[in-house]
Amino acid sequence: MGKEGVVSDANNSATANASPKLTLLPLIALIFYEVSGGPFGIEDSVRAGGGPLLSLLGFLVFPLLWSVPEALITAELATSFPENGGYVIWISSAFGPFWGFQEGFWKWFSGVMDNALYPVLFLDYLKHSLPIFNQLIARIPALLVMGILSIPRIRPQRWVVVDFKKVDWRGYFNSMFWNLNYWDKASTLAGEIQKPSRTFPKALSGAVVLVVCSYLIPLLAGTGALKSDPSEWTDGYFAEVGMLIGGSWLRWWIQAAAAMSNLGLFEAEMSADAFQLLGMSEMGLLPSIFASRSKYGTPTISILCSATGVIFLSWMSFQEILEFLNFLYSVGMLLEFAAYIRLRIKKPDLHRPYKVPLQTFGATMLCLPPALLLALVMCLASLKTYLVSGGVIIFGFLLYPALLFIKYQNWARFKAKEPVVLSDNDPEEQPIESQHPQEIADEASVGLLSHLQSSKVEQAPQMSSEEVSKLV
Repeated sequence: MGKEGVVSDANNSATANASPKLTLLPLIALIFYEVSGGPFGIEDSVRAGGGPLLSLLGFLVFPLLWSVPEALITAELATSFPENGGYVIWISSAFGPFWGFQEGFWKWFSGVMDNALYPVLFLDYLKHSLPIFNQLIARIPALLVMGILSIPRIRPQRWVVVDFKKVDWRGYFNSMFWNLNYWDKASTLAGEIQKPSRTFPKALSGAVVLVVCSYLIPLLAGTGALKSDPSEWTDGYFAEVGMLIGGSWLRWWIQAAAAMSNLGLFEAEMSADAFQLLGMSEMGLLPSIFASRSKYGTPTISILCSATGVIFLSWMSFQEILEFLNFLYSVGMLLEFAAYIRLRIKKPDLHRPYKVPLQTFGATMLCLPPALLLALVMCLASLKTYLVSGGVIIFGFLLYPALLFIKYQNWARFKAKEPVVLSDNDPEEQPIESQHPQEIADEASVGLLSHLQSSKVEQAPQMSSEEVSKLV
């Protein structure tokens, strides 16, 4: 690359290193908003479930079958590879750069579709509110207040109501799955986290508890205090619940909390999607322009790319987007589980600052319940979802060789993967590259053509620097 490219990369690296790192509480908040952001949007689970019972059972059982296993696997892999890119690095290390790129493309596309939902939810809650909501900053406390005020009116027998004739199983599973997924999203910012091997597992544990409580408390309050028909429980209904329990002031407060929550969800998802593109660029899977940062350390081009995708998807309906993103996310998660098991078998000595306390067989069994849930969500998808998702997957298969050709032709500049150098006073945070030099080419050199570059350099150690640069 030219001098300008070297200077640009150096500036970007310096900016990234100068950026403040995420500590425990901000990371818990980030994971919370990437997964949940509060109960706003779970109302449809009551309608699709034919009553409160299946919804309440779902938010008790699904975290055990899905959220906890995904969080544990994320904690192990994210601390083993503490760099921006997250699951793209995991898949690349297990199956090579082609599948790493596919994982990144599927997850990015799924994330962009997910972000397209939040403006819809935002408007659903604001359509009956006043401009005063901009001055309110309370979010979850609004639901806690509703829970307290509802206590005298709660009738526990209302929680066990269910009409199986009205159950929409496709809508129910899609709603439950969407409200409890994306635990792995924070891994795309692993390079921005302070002491990831210690911080990540604690943050995931705290976020799991916070998410489950933020769903169950208002759901128990609303369904137990009101005798409303399940068909009334649609997006935005918690504002009506607040009105019936506490009056207009509580309704406005909940609307404000919901509006701000959806803004937080939008920003958290946008950050994860943008840093994923940045990580893929740093690995050499995308042109280096996606790794460029502003003076504040934010990946500007990656953010613009993700925002453009959100605008492009704005014409689709809420349910269509929900089903499409769940399908693509499920495909990506199945690949993540496969990578987790393969790395346990292929690299048992891989440096794992946090390791799920199970042997290989136990780790495989840990993946089984969530994998079955993923298969169920995919089987319930509509024909339109199969066609659209299939088109996205085929496009990803074609995009990889296209980028390979662009790199061969030098039509765009790609970065070469570089080992991460950490400070000497924090040896526990050293990633696999610095602790096991022999595994650098195998585990971390996952950029486009990196395997070809390595073999060529090894076969010609006496080549001039000019000749070697032509291979990069």
